[in-house]
Amino acid sequence: MKQKFNVITSTCIPLPLENVDTDQIIPARFLKATDKEGFGDNLFRDWRYNKDGSIKKDFVLNDSRYSGVILVAGKNFGSGSSREHAAWAIAGYGFRVVISSFFADIHKNNELNNFVLPVVVSEGFLQELFDSISEDNKMEVKVDLPNQVVTNLKTRKSERFEINGYKKHCLMNGLDDVDFLVENRDKVESWENANK
Repeated sequence: MKQKFNVITSTCIPLPLENVDTDQIIPARFLKATDKEGFGDNLFRDWRYNKDGSIKKDFVLNDSRYSGVILVAGKNFGSGSSREHAAWAIAGYGFRVVISSFFADIHKNNELNNFVLPVVVSEGFLQELFDSISEDNKMEVKVDLPNQVVTNLKTRKSERFEINGYKKHCLMNGLDDVDFLVENRDKVESWENANK
């Protein structure tokens, strides 16, 4: 899942629902595993499949008109429990970016820790994205992490987004927290030696 992140341009999958919680993202019955593998198969499991395992054709992830590595979601995405498995499922499915007007803090950090970029935009910009996707399911969005700008390529409108400088560095260099420490081992050892 470790991938360097720079600029991503992609079509989008719209999920215009508010208050999507982590139990809807990955139901609790799938939390027994401690390995990240396979969680993408059960992303939005109860919305994607009927109880008998058959596909719900009306759910957006099952609609062949929509594809891409950007999920555009309604306000308050990732609320509920703090399960990291929800971010594992989003990353495992192949999403690189989730755009919303508000994320639950813990879920937002879990996404960042799993190399998925949560992009917070204004409610007006979010609605414009939903409208653009509805008008043209092949429209694309450009997410420029170095410049912290997201652009609706259909309307050419852009918004700047915020991200913690440390997490930005890690995403752009494909580093998790341990990798970052290893990369800076000499500095850590130097500081330790100077402060004995």
